[in-house]
Amino acid sequence: MIHWVIESLIVDAAFAVHRALGPGLLESVYEVCLLHELNKRGLKVERQVSLPVVYDNLRLDAGPDLDLVVEKRAVVELKAVEVLLPVHKAQLLTRLKLSGHRLGLLGNFNSALIKQGTQRIGIGVICGNDRRIEWIPIPNDTSTSELPYDLLVYWW
Repeated sequence: MIHWVIESLIVDAAFAVHRALGPGLLESVYEVCLLHELNKRGLKVERQVSLPVVYDNLRLDAGPDLDLVVEKRAVVELKAVEVLLPVHKAQLLTRLKLSGHRLGLLGNFNSALIKQGTQRIGIGVICGNDRRIEWIPIPNDTSTSELPYDLLVYWW
């Protein structure tokens, strides 16, 4: 499935959950409901995926968990906070780097409007006005920290 199709289905599912429940619940409630909505749309979703960290050639099973991984292509991180902070974006970017995924969606369900609390983070992506996505080829052995900053695109 194409990345932008997956993204559209995730955003649509998040809107459905937020419209039904509104703000004010725990993150875990939104996570389970979003998982259900994504499954209804025929997407394969993994929940709370453990992410090991490799440090000094040692694999440590002490890394963060990914809230949702959709179709093995997109990482969805959910929040239920008053306002998204730069650290939340940094956390998702780090999770993308560690997992090797290139597309991440950060959703804050504690916003009055889910549209205001949703951000897309892509690594090595260009997005045109018509929302088509072109992936810039990045060699697998290249660390994203070595990439020029303008290849990291944050927007919604």
